[in-house]
Amino acid sequence: MHKLPITNELGFYEIKMASVGGFGANLAGKILAEAGILHMGFNGANFSSYGSEKKGSAVAAFVRFCAPDIEVRVNAPVTEPHMLVIFIEAIAKNPGMLTGVSENTTVILNTSKSVDEARDFLEFPCGTLVVTDAMKIAVEEKTRVNTALLGTLAAASGFISPDAVKGAIKDALGKKYAFLIEPNLRTFDRGAKEYESKKFEFDGKYPIQKFNPHGQKLGYLNQPLGGIIPSAGTSLAKDLTASRAGHIPVLDLSRCTSCGECDITCPDYCFVWAEEENKKGKLAQTLKSINYRYCKGCLRCVRICKFDALTEHVEYEVNPEVIEKGYVNSLEEVK
Repeated sequence: MHKLPITNELGFYEIKMASVGGFGANLAGKILAEAGILHMGFNGANFSSYGSEKKGSAVAAFVRFCAPDIEVRVNAPVTEPHMLVIFIEAIAKNPGMLTGVSENTTVILNTSKSVDEARDFLEFPCGTLVVTDAMKIAVEEKTRVNTALLGTLAAASGFISPDAVKGAIKDALGKKYAFLIEPNLRTFDRGAKEYESKKFEFDGKYPIQKFNPHGQKLGYLNQPLGGIIPSAGTSLAKDLTASRAGHIPVLDLSRCTSCGECDITCPDYCFVWAEEENKKGKLAQTLKSINYRYCKGCLRCVRICKFDALTEHVEYEVNPEVIEKGYVNSLEEVK
């Protein structure tokens, strides 16, 4: 019989996965729960919280494990996790990300940073910090980061059976996606090996962020009148960096004709234009760059471009200066 290494006052070992739509956190939570409950004999529960958008909106998956003789009567979100998995570096510093993290917590971060660099990046107070470049693994294996992170999670947990998780991966993909089983198992195995872990004692360098159940700010006493929108929605402040799954379009101005088809097909209006004189001396709209803050990497622009001015590239291989300025004058500048 498998045993849990640590539990809270209710007898649960609790896991939280923080992500955005498109990285497979919801499926990862289901696979992990099935591995523990169906393959390892634990009792437990799993559910996810997410918005209506398929990509870009916040996703949180929660998993609880307990001994088989304990009834699961809790269905609230995990607020003080024993394990926190952050699926992408771009959301790692969102307000409240490390709320509830303590010396008993293991935090797994998908990043190319070293564990010491990641500690300062996260302002990680204490506990065990694990880093793995799950994005690189997923790009190379042509899968998603979720199975790579499941491999790291199983290895770092000390009690979750890799064979149990692999069995749950096979069950989840089944006959419908049988062709994805082998690459995902390879991704899982690499995630279980390609990581760095370090235990940090509390040294006062960064404060512990305790969970505070502050409640709702609006209620029946202070709710505004019906039909009034006190804070109108806007896309100006959005940042879709976290939505990209490892690939981005790169704009080569030497090949661009400013035909505008990329702008028409882009769902997030991330192309930057300026009015300039064309070769005939007339004012015309000219494509200048890509604003990667609004680009979620759907690559529709790449597929529609007839002139190969937009090409697909692995993001971590692209020179950061190219992403900052949003264009190249030749593909030789990409790396």
